[in-house]
Amino acid sequence: MYDLLKGLTVVEAAAFIAGPTSGLYLAQFGAEVIRIDQIGGGPDFRRWPLAPNGASLYWEGLNKGKKSVVIDLARPAGRELAQRLATAPGETRGLFVTNFPASGFLSYERLRALRDDVVCVRVMGWADGRPALDYTINAAVGVPFMTGHADDPRPVNHTFPAWDFITGAYAALSLVSAERGRRLSGRGCEVRIPLSDIAATALANFGHLAEVLMTGEDRPRQGNDVYAAFGRDFAIKDGRRLMVVAITPRQWRAVTKTLGLEAAVGSLEVELGVSFAAHEAVRYQHRDRLYPLFEAAFATRSEAELAPAFEAEGVCWSAYRTLSEAAADPALFAGNPVFGRVTQPSGLDYPVPGPAATLVGPERGPPAGAPTLGADTDEVLAELLGMSSGEIGRLHDAGLVKGPVEA
Repeated sequence: MYDLLKGLTVVEAAAFIAGPTSGLYLAQFGAEVIRIDQIGGGPDFRRWPLAPNGASLYWEGLNKGKKSVVIDLARPAGRELAQRLATAPGETRGLFVTNFPASGFLSYERLRALRDDVVCVRVMGWADGRPALDYTINAAVGVPFMTGHADDPRPVNHTFPAWDFITGAYAALSLVSAERGRRLSGRGCEVRIPLSDIAATALANFGHLAEVLMTGEDRPRQGNDVYAAFGRDFAIKDGRRLMVVAITPRQWRAVTKTLGLEAAVGSLEVELGVSFAAHEAVRYQHRDRLYPLFEAAFATRSEAELAPAFEAEGVCWSAYRTLSEAAADPALFAGNPVFGRVTQPSGLDYPVPGPAATLVGPERGPPAGAPTLGADTDEVLAELLGMSSGEIGRLHDAGLVKGPVEA
């Protein structure tokens, strides 16, 4: 955890991935992030995977480092209370992240009526308000027809919700940008971030859109081949598979040297009248001639033989492995200083990450765990809204708010 955003108070009313991820990233850089949930938890509070005590590992993973307030959002008085929290007074408050509908009780117009300079970052499905999830947006933009092997016509969705996580990061960037704009101009704003626009702009930024418009054809699926470069998975002697990529000339020379293919590759260059080191596209264009040479070389070697040679020469490679295997890798999880052990509401003690970025110089603080649902209700109402203990007690008596709820 870092304190770059110390002093900012962000209120979050969001479920599932993109919205909560935005608040997570802001909290990891020092913002006070206050999560509003319905009494009993929102629609993602019990989402799988579940711990033995029934707590959602999904929920506690996305809500680390936040404070938790629970309110009966089904009642007008509860909705008014949520609006007041989102628009709480103070120079560093009035910052709100949500994926609630644009036209509902948390609409920008209703919030702005309470605080003119409120900043509202709204994660959406489609820009016109239609619902969407990462998986449906992925299907809509065509990626599943570029993913998978050429001999299988079925579309293949990616299993990791990448658009959600990209959207969450973009929402965090949008909020700190809008907050800076407010400090300079005195004006708030609403920022709408649809998953559909994140996916569409990402594909356009990557050149995919221009390519299909220029050629009139979709990029064909090609398994694990890296487009426009030398890269693919190869079977090795011990039955495992390695992913090897050579994008730069140095990487290309390193892999051919460690596999003892310099002479064979040189002969092929003479035959074809090309230089494979000259440009990655040349290696891609002639991959059908190159791959058999590499397949034969890999098939005679084990990972134990290849790994030290690859590391010595700087080959860009990795063995395919399961997440359970990767969990023991000190570079990723076991010994990674990004992680620290925290006991979560699930009762489980396991490594949880702080910010993925590392500031060179400032000390990294320990990562924070997720809150118990409703653990901070009274504190937040007192600090943000200036409520007395008697006022808070009456809200409890009326069933509008609740305190800590164990998993």
